Amino acid sequence: MDLTCLGIILVDMFPTEVGKRLVDVQSFSPNPGGSPANVAVAAQRMGTSTAFIGKVGEDFFGEWLKKTLDDEGVSTIGMVFDPNARTSLTFIGMPDENHAEFVFYRNPGADMLLKKEDLHIVLLEESKALHIDSLSLTNPDYYLATTTAIDIVKKKGGFISFDMNYRPTMWDSPASAITAIKEIVPMCDVIKVNEEEITLITGKSDPIHGGQMILAESGKLCLITLGKKGAYYVTKENNGYLPAFQVDTIDAIGCGDAFLGAILHKLVQYDSLDQALQKEAIEDIVRFATAAGALTSTKRGALPAIPYRKEVELFLKNHT
Repeated sequence: MDLTCLGIILVDMFPTEVGKRLVDVQSFSPNPGGSPANVAVAAQRMGTSTAFIGKVGEDFFGEWLKKTLDDEGVSTIGMVFDPNARTSLTFIGMPDENHAEFVFYRNPGADMLLKKEDLHIVLLEESKALHIDSLSLTNPDYYLATTTAIDIVKKKGGFISFDMNYRPTMWDSPASAITAIKEIVPMCDVIKVNEEEITLITGKSDPIHGGQMILAESGKLCLITLGKKGAYYVTKENNGYLPAFQVDTIDAIGCGDAFLGAILHKLVQYDSLDQALQKEAIEDIVRFATAAGALTSTKRGALPAIPYRKEVELFLKNHT
């Protein structure tokens, strides 16, 4: 397996109206979601073999989410059904096309209940890379399952990808989130943050300085996404900036997941991360990922909007 993604999978209840705060939205449309699941689909659509490890409820929504991943070609051998918890929902408001509000409905949701005992060990041992985000650090059992999975993959020579993906309502306080994230970052090789998150975790607003601070702890690549302004990359030896492609944005939700899925698709093709992080190679990789993110913004919904590799390649051919 090239890439295994571990973490949340849930139902995103998208607003039928853009331009309204969440409290003013009158109706919603369900879409499959959850950042790690989106990343798995994104990499799979690019041509990488992917798998997903996570927990859903033994209910209609859980079955629907599994079928969605199966239909995409993502292996669901690591998915677990919980008969005692329901699949989580997230209600989303979009005051404009580039900003979103989220309210998670869990009590708790099944996705929060993944335990060490639920892990598919063989799948992890056979994975070239493991991708996680900070939402799998929000309770002790989930945290232990995540760190156990990291240990298994690293011992077999794989690398770890981490998306900070900070959602304030999922944490008791910003301080608890920062503590958990700072504990996990040194275990990871590829770290993605957005411009708000890098300030939260480092205290620095400058992307390159902040990225260098993160890599001083550990890791080989830090990616700092700036939405419609583009992205920075920082490695131990190099750093750079790739501007965003100018497109007519309809919905920016999921762009970061498409970006990271495209990054990981490219990275696992190399014999080693060090080879992929040479300046010419990494700039091509980030440009490809930036195109994937841009294309995602031109359609509604997160997972449904993620492009296929041929779409990205055609887009780049037309934007040389």
